[in-house]
Amino acid sequence: MRDKKMTISDVQVDEADYSGIRPLLEIRDLAITFKTSGGDVQAVRNAHLTIMPGETVAIVGESGSGKSTTALAAIGLLPNNGAVSHGQILLDGEDIAHATEKRMIELRGNTIGMVPQDPMSNLNPVWKIGYQVKETLRANGRPSGPDDVAQVLSEAGLPDAHRRAKQYPHEFSGGMRQRALIAIGLSCQPRLLIADEPTSALDVTVQRQILDHLDTMTTDLGTAVLLITHDLGLAAERADKVVVMYRGQVVEAGPSLALLQNPQHPYTKRLVESAPSLASRRIQVAREQGLEASDLLAPVAEAAASDQVLQIQDLRKVYKLRQGLGKTTAFAAVDGVSFDVKRGTTTAIVGESGSGKSTVAKMVLQLEKPTEGKILFDGVDTSLLKSSELFKFRRRVQPIFQDPYGSLDPMYNIYRTIEEPLRVHKIGDKASREKKVRELLDQVALPQSSMQRYPNELSGGQRQRVAIARALALDPEVIICDEAVSALDVLVQAQVLNLLADLQANLGLTYLFITHDLAVVRQIADHVCVMEKGKLVETGSTNNVFESPQQEYTKALLNAIPGAKLMLPPEVA
Repeated sequence: MRDKKMTISDVQVDEADYSGIRPLLEIRDLAITFKTSGGDVQAVRNAHLTIMPGETVAIVGESGSGKSTTALAAIGLLPNNGAVSHGQILLDGEDIAHATEKRMIELRGNTIGMVPQDPMSNLNPVWKIGYQVKETLRANGRPSGPDDVAQVLSEAGLPDAHRRAKQYPHEFSGGMRQRALIAIGLSCQPRLLIADEPTSALDVTVQRQILDHLDTMTTDLGTAVLLITHDLGLAAERADKVVVMYRGQVVEAGPSLALLQNPQHPYTKRLVESAPSLASRRIQVAREQGLEASDLLAPVAEAAASDQVLQIQDLRKVYKLRQGLGKTTAFAAVDGVSFDVKRGTTTAIVGESGSGKSTVAKMVLQLEKPTEGKILFDGVDTSLLKSSELFKFRRRVQPIFQDPYGSLDPMYNIYRTIEEPLRVHKIGDKASREKKVRELLDQVALPQSSMQRYPNELSGGQRQRVAIARALALDPEVIICDEAVSALDVLVQAQVLNLLADLQANLGLTYLFITHDLAVVRQIADHVCVMEKGKLVETGSTNNVFESPQQEYTKALLNAIPGAKLMLPPEVA
């Protein structure tokens, strides 16, 4: 195959020459319009995209750029107020842009599979996981016995699949729910899989396992993948081509490595510059100043007891799991964890889904009670706080949760969502609270016009920005960030991380950062705690853990980071 160049709507596109092979999916001059109370809004315009059989194409861009809307149009799942107003969507030569619902039902599953972004709202909470997989298999004429269901779950990386099939979504961690969705999307071996942020909730090791599985399908079955992602490292490593969308338009497209290593459009350049990697901004600053990275990432000095805002002592959390017929078994989600958090620093807890890191965060927030051990906040055991004291504690320690879909009340507009903590804690009057809300929206890069909108009218990244604004509303001393930036595109992610860093420098904030993204950890954290199966297996300064990991588990986490070396600037690589 030879490369050729072609110009479409003033956008230069690199295409491989597949002579004699018909594209599996071809989007031509696509425009998508939404009808709103304020008039028609064109979310996508003049979009072009080609996917050949067995090819992986990634669409990247910030929240609201139109990448997910384009994918939803291809599978006929646009909202009722959205429609294709112009252009074609050719699936194996058939234009399905205006296909009937009956025809789309025939195509979904066996021909086009879908892995949606949000695991909780896309799994039925009253159906067991196995039943939801079984329904998909049965609806598409596939074998759907217990062993068939278990095999599908196993291939998506869920251990002990027969037992997991009998559990409900609320019994799964966020990453496990996402794996269940991936299992459903892959269950019928579709010719085209649309994967909308399929690994955003997964730790790096499981992410690699899932993506390896997608690669195997592409090779062995000729399955093509349309990958929607904000992770440029993942796009560079996994996709044959990358399509960059900005404000509803394709602004650049081409072979992934060539495009990311030599971006031409100003927006693409901004995306690449904002991508977190092992060459974090802190390391780049050190090199620009002629310093070694270790000068900026030196171990944090031993803190006096008065400097330790949080002290976690022999923390343990045991759950009783039902085994049927009244029998239960004990499961230690957190087992003997101890670490300190120095005031004004960032401590990151990393590990795979199910390692216990989010459970630690919930216990620090007093949303879960420890089975054993102590959590000291400013030297006070939080388990002994009375109701009035706990109310004051919650003002000083605020959370940013992982799931922006579940943490925002769908009945509250954005203004009420952010203003509510101020009203509950009786801070200011109506005018001052409105001013504060406007300032917070500016800080998290949301337009003030969004105050009257509702969560269902926002993208996943926009919802997470609202959650961050709400956490900042009370000017807390400690913020517990549970995967706080995992749903954000790289530009907003960089902006939010810089914002958190500025707030920390100016206000002396302390962060406990729970994440599976080790590139982000390297960028922001002073101290790292690595958890595996409920235990703390390694801890130390960020520089020591990344440069000289002692445990094989930590080394495996570092080796699984997607595209880290590809994203290094030339002078660092």
